[in-house]
Amino acid sequence: MIATARAVARRPPRALGKRLEVWLLRLALALGAIAMIGPFYWMIVTSFKPREEVLVFPPTWWPHNPTLEPWLELTRLRGGGFVVFFRNSILVTASTTFLVLLTSALAGYVFAKYEFRGRELLFVLVLSMLMVPFNVSIIPLYALMVSFKWTNSYWALIIPGAVSPFGIFLLRQYMHSIPNDLIDAARIDGASEFGIFFRVALPLSTAALSALGIFTFMWVWDDFLWPLVVIDEPRLYTLPLGLNQLRGRFGSDVAAMTAGATAAVLPVLVVYLAAQRRFVEGIALTGLKG
Repeated sequence: MIATARAVARRPPRALGKRLEVWLLRLALALGAIAMIGPFYWMIVTSFKPREEVLVFPPTWWPHNPTLEPWLELTRLRGGGFVVFFRNSILVTASTTFLVLLTSALAGYVFAKYEFRGRELLFVLVLSMLMVPFNVSIIPLYALMVSFKWTNSYWALIIPGAVSPFGIFLLRQYMHSIPNDLIDAARIDGASEFGIFFRVALPLSTAALSALGIFTFMWVWDDFLWPLVVIDEPRLYTLPLGLNQLRGRFGSDVAAMTAGATAAVLPVLVVYLAAQRRFVEGIALTGLKG
């Protein structure tokens, strides 16, 4: 023990300070992890509690009488139940995300690699759309949906979000990093312009496409206001609208709401994990130079 004390006494103060800094950093990361994981744990546990146990104080950290009643309540919602709402959300979100990726990649490639009159002015107009709040455009968009007779249809949920100014900006900035010599070499080899786009530009933009896909999927999946405006028929409800039925005038079914939230968050986690892997692969791919 005396030898250990002497060794600690002989240890440089800088080493002690560095070890203390590492332990403080680990403590901060642990507290941050608990703060982020805690709400998910509480949501999952609450989804298996009976209604009377949800309101118990002090709260229970594990259900004393686990039940599937909150999950079964989701199947009794007006409009077909949770499965119908989940299917609608998957269809709308997947279609919108695909269209956003396609239109953003095409426009970004054109702005980054083609020289034409008015290019900078058009790009400034695209950027200016980022400064317009969505709430300002709700009435004109709704008027267009009415004139097209698209209200209460999937078209009204998908088409207005098919073009993203942010996506065009992101892909344009990213595609600037693609060497022009690579594109010229593809032209010399006889590749068409669309062939160059799909075989050269898109594979080299995997990282940006993955990031944009994650953002778009989350935005569309969680959107509540626009579906509320254009959809009246319960059979076309997306998940946010469908789960909103659990909110009553005099109270809410908290257990059923947490069950729906637990099921609704799973696709977001799956897409994030899959796109995160593609994101890393895209960075590694674009780092290769021939």
